[in-house]
Amino acid sequence: MENTHKDARAREQAGAQLASIEELVTCLEHAEACDNTECGADCTHNEDEAREAILADALSVQVRSDWHTPGDTADAGEYKILLCWGGPSVQILGALDEHGQPYSAELQYQDWFTEWMDYPLTDTEEQMLLMYAQQFYFDQ
Repeated sequence: MENTHKDARAREQAGAQLASIEELVTCLEHAEACDNTECGADCTHNEDEAREAILADALSVQVRSDWHTPGDTADAGEYKILLCWGGPSVQILGALDEHGQPYSAELQYQDWFTEWMDYPLTDTEEQMLLMYAQQFYFDQ
């Protein structure tokens, strides 16, 4: 039976990316909190390794600036983290504060010849995405 939702495949990919991000962030939180290497957790106990796993997960990271007067220095105002591309594609978008740190995060997906769609997130999932995004360096 053919799926009647043209974005179903891309939406499923967004869900898979979200699950992967949750696992990466859970490992980072564990590495930050646990000093017992014998605790039996199925992830690294090294914070640097956990952060490196997050940084290696993204395909690309980009920023863009807000409107500004010509000649003024423009600080980045928004970020985009591309998680996968092609058909389907998934990305995280958000806003940056005056220190270049993410303070918002939303997950979007698309398939060939379709518009970007917002993936509905719970507050917990949004916080997970935000913690993931905060591991990246967005300053110049």
